[in-house]
Amino acid sequence: MTGSARLGPLAGLKVVDMATSYAGPTASMYLADLGADVIKVERPGGDEARSWGPPFVEGASAWFASANRNKRSIALDMRKPAGRTTLDRMLGQADVFMESFNPAKLSSLGIMPAVVRQRHPRLIYCALSGFGLDGPDSERPGYDLAAQARSGLMSVTGEAGGRPQRVSTALSDIVTGMCAALAISAAVVRQRTTGKGDLIDVSLLDSDLALMAPRIAAFLADGIEPAPSGGTDSVLAVYQTFPTADRDLVVAIGNDEMWKRFCRTIGLERMAIDARFADNAGRRTHRPEILPAITARLLERPASEWSGLLGAAGIPTSLVQTLGEVVTDDHVVARGCFLPSPGSLGRLHSVHPPFRLASITEPRNERFPEVGAQAATILDEMGFSRDEIEQLFLTGAVRRPGLQEKAA
Repeated sequence: MTGSARLGPLAGLKVVDMATSYAGPTASMYLADLGADVIKVERPGGDEARSWGPPFVEGASAWFASANRNKRSIALDMRKPAGRTTLDRMLGQADVFMESFNPAKLSSLGIMPAVVRQRHPRLIYCALSGFGLDGPDSERPGYDLAAQARSGLMSVTGEAGGRPQRVSTALSDIVTGMCAALAISAAVVRQRTTGKGDLIDVSLLDSDLALMAPRIAAFLADGIEPAPSGGTDSVLAVYQTFPTADRDLVVAIGNDEMWKRFCRTIGLERMAIDARFADNAGRRTHRPEILPAITARLLERPASEWSGLLGAAGIPTSLVQTLGEVVTDDHVVARGCFLPSPGSLGRLHSVHPPFRLASITEPRNERFPEVGAQAATILDEMGFSRDEIEQLFLTGAVRRPGLQEKAA
């Protein structure tokens, strides 16, 4: 490991990660960013996310690269008894085990939570799934799109009067990964003080329900079903996108004093003192009168001018940026928010973890591993003899590094 990795608060933590796709790899990447030694256990053909693309850079998926920095890889054939035995020996020395299989697959591999925890009571077992470990739909497969739909998130996303839309990123997976990393870190605190393991149940649906918490709370309070409203928030007024002389601008009014400053800044002083608009409830009621007046005024100048004026007045605002603008944004660049993957000539990147610790002066940024690349080293560290390692390679229970094989 690098020096900065050894300084991370999770230094010394050994994570065996069998999770695939994006949620689990995101979680284990954040643990690795914090100093953990993450061993990515793949099938012989590799994690399915390795094939997600285009774009590919010299055969490597940009999506895969974005969630798998700072890890080592070993490829086990779990169809072979020796593959399952190898995993069990690894779990005996691990602190954390992560998986994202459905219950039937877990049973066929013999790695159900109850079985693994009985054999390794100190182990923190983190199960990532679409719908959780219990409930009538626990065995259903789950992906980001299904979770966004079932959680109600899509029902409030989209243009006013239009059809529901998915938030166009792997939202459920990324948030689930963050939740898993948080729960694992908490369990590690207890593990290090008491020696006890835990079972962590994290699902895409639960994560999206957490994202919907304010909407759900409002619905349970008043029974009013929200609908897609474009860039307009159904609770706060004014909190939305507006056109200007050249492009869209968002304005987020969070309290009554901010509303007054906003009106004065854009030259609508009469609205600042109008008692009908003095509080958020009034502004919601009178939206049909407020919005045309604001729109007419903002159309008089370019968005950049309004952004400067409103920012100086303490009003939260932003241009609606394209990704081409995001990656060159002065503030984003100054904070080093993008990490180029080593060896990719600047064509593959991941995003800086959404946390920064004073104890980690430079972000850990090791290239994502090739399938099974560190198998021999990992097995040696786990106490396997040279003869045992060679036998595992010969039988195919462990994929030999560099062996070319299509993903199954």
